[in-house]
Amino acid sequence: MCGLAGEIRFDGRPADVGAVARMTGCLVHRGPDGDGLWARGPVALGHRRLSIVDLSTAGAQPMVVPRAGLTIAYNGMVYNYRQLRDELRAKGHEFFSTSDTEVIVAAYAEWGTAFVEHLIGMFAIVIWEHASGRLVLARDRLGIKPLYVADVPGGVRFASSLPAILAGGEVDTSIDPVAFASYMTFHSIVPAPRTILSGVGKLPPATVRVIEPDGSSHDETYWEPRFERDPAKADWSDQDWQEGFTEKLRTAVERRMVADVPVGVLLSGGIDSSLVVALLAEAGQQDLATFSIGFESAGGESGDEFEYSDEVARHFGTDHHRIRIPSSRLLDGIDGAVQAMSEPMVSHDCVAFYLLSQEVSQHVKVVQSGQGADEVLGGYSWYPPLASVPRDEAAEVYRSVFMDRRWPALQGILGERWRSDDDTPSAFVDAEFARPGAETSVDAALRSDTTIMLVDDPVKRVDNMTMAWGLEARVPFLDHEFVEFAGAIPPALKLADGGKGVMKRAARGIVPDAVIDRTKGYFPVPAIRQLEGPYLERVRQALHAPEARERGLFDPGTVERMLQDPNSTRTEIGANALWQLGLIEMWLQHQGVR
Repeated sequence: MCGLAGEIRFDGRPADVGAVARMTGCLVHRGPDGDGLWARGPVALGHRRLSIVDLSTAGAQPMVVPRAGLTIAYNGMVYNYRQLRDELRAKGHEFFSTSDTEVIVAAYAEWGTAFVEHLIGMFAIVIWEHASGRLVLARDRLGIKPLYVADVPGGVRFASSLPAILAGGEVDTSIDPVAFASYMTFHSIVPAPRTILSGVGKLPPATVRVIEPDGSSHDETYWEPRFERDPAKADWSDQDWQEGFTEKLRTAVERRMVADVPVGVLLSGGIDSSLVVALLAEAGQQDLATFSIGFESAGGESGDEFEYSDEVARHFGTDHHRIRIPSSRLLDGIDGAVQAMSEPMVSHDCVAFYLLSQEVSQHVKVVQSGQGADEVLGGYSWYPPLASVPRDEAAEVYRSVFMDRRWPALQGILGERWRSDDDTPSAFVDAEFARPGAETSVDAALRSDTTIMLVDDPVKRVDNMTMAWGLEARVPFLDHEFVEFAGAIPPALKLADGGKGVMKRAARGIVPDAVIDRTKGYFPVPAIRQLEGPYLERVRQALHAPEARERGLFDPGTVERMLQDPNSTRTEIGANALWQLGLIEMWLQHQGVR
């Protein structure tokens, strides 16, 4: 787990090492254990290291492998690297380190761009071929690791975060109107390849991009989950699905214990993370460190779920850390979370993850998290309304239950020059739901959420906030083999028992019943959900700032009405709408975007 940056040029000039150094310097938090910078002719690569596997200098990056004629910069973790190393050694490859980085190089040397199909894990990879001058970018199947790209005069730059791209300079920082419309309707999600800024994009998940020395490029999509029934499992009973679920998740959890440092668990008290703890305990994991967070109550809302996380910790005998955050730390937490965001993310969970990660990083370098279960297994409230909807009507119903607001309502919120008759977010949903490979309306929604919403909201949130403190988060529910299995589970089993039915039933006898039967919870930060006092003032300052007025993203009259009654306007799925407006301005102002 690390941070990478780099540049390739097509104009005959050498790579701008100074720009790459500035970009790499922005990634110190992602890799506090070491740094490297390598340049040759048109290419320069930078790297910040968080040492998880092969803690020696042999695992440092950028890694040059002369016998393969390759240089690599890489962020992530390949969980099957030991098995791959044995396979590649049998094919004649030699290794000078025990790192997964060198295994990736050998895999590329052996299989070319098909190397990604052999990797189980999370990764953003950049490989340069010395002889051909070709550059290869690759991102993992579920987009767990980020990779931003930007065209600059004479070349292309890339990095693990958008702010790092900006640090290099020469980037168009104007607001992308299509991305802005997506942010305002699609719960702050801007699907790849766009970002909120016109001049910066991101490599889509499950994609390999090959960039030739002349600047031409092409993309290959190497994986796509199918949410449809498997004929080979047509006779499976509910019990068969439950046993298959447990087996696949057990494998995913055990894979994510591969490390040369201790691995803990972020224990929210929900069934997802509790089941991860249970399976680790079942596997004989000793002295497992678990971590839970709580905030002060506000607006009648509780700020913690310690009742459940404490029970799980007692039940499995973990080394449990109960972290309570006083209100005095929350304002700094908001500022820190906004600073850590690669893109604007509206969920108040960002602040919780940021402050939790700050504390957890003092104890361990790696944690497992329950992120992704709701999207893969049908845990959200907008899935049941789709259960009886014909497949060709699914997109419209999905928009009505998930989108923050519909297009006509949005126009009254936007500043005059940002209004449009072109409902691009609805067209995007139509196109996604029209693609083959999702059998029912629920399947179509789950596929969309797993490959788009999950990637650019919960997964990005966890990556950004944990890596802000040099903490690696691993997500077993996003093991690609587990996701493939989950896609085949009949929707009725997922929606049973109030959502995630197949998991709840599989967890009986493994996880305490109180955790299974509880009402669904979230990472609660009541002071943001119920804006008041200094938190409301922070939003007010952002929306009244001179650069915000100059940008004119929002209608001034609408902003003032919302500031007068800050907690009455909510998005379709319950987020504070005023926070959404203020958050994007906070982020743009922090990035110095005008």
